[in-house]
Amino acid sequence: MNCIIYRSDVKPTLEQATTLYCHCSLGKRRPLTDTVRFQAMLDNANLVVTAWHDDKLIGIARCLTDFVYITYLADLAVDENYQRQGIGKQLIKEVKNNTDKSCSITLLAAPQAVDYYAHIGFNAHPSAWILRDN
Repeated sequence: MNCIIYRSDVKPTLEQATTLYCHCSLGKRRPLTDTVRFQAMLDNANLVVTAWHDDKLIGIARCLTDFVYITYLADLAVDENYQRQGIGKQLIKEVKNNTDKSCSITLLAAPQAVDYYAHIGFNAHPSAWILRDN
């Protein structure tokens, strides 16, 4: 396998992102068929770190951040064919590399990933709240 390249200077196209999300469990919980909304999610993220194998998007960390105090990691997705190779962990390292050293990362874990984040150094927080307009 060729080496994986991590980039924070390019956002993937809608097609590239949709293909990636379809190849991981996160895709089931994102509005992939609402292309206007999904494109806006990509466009409005102010820090996007991507992982590429040749010209194929294989991972993404989609974030909202002030770059000095807090980063909300909205999506961490790795193509299921590339999982368990440290790509998610490296995407998080690259997020940290693009923010101040004291900037923390906050996220809501997908049900399948609850155990993953503790394994890589995250601490659980007992008081996360979500308000949805259902």
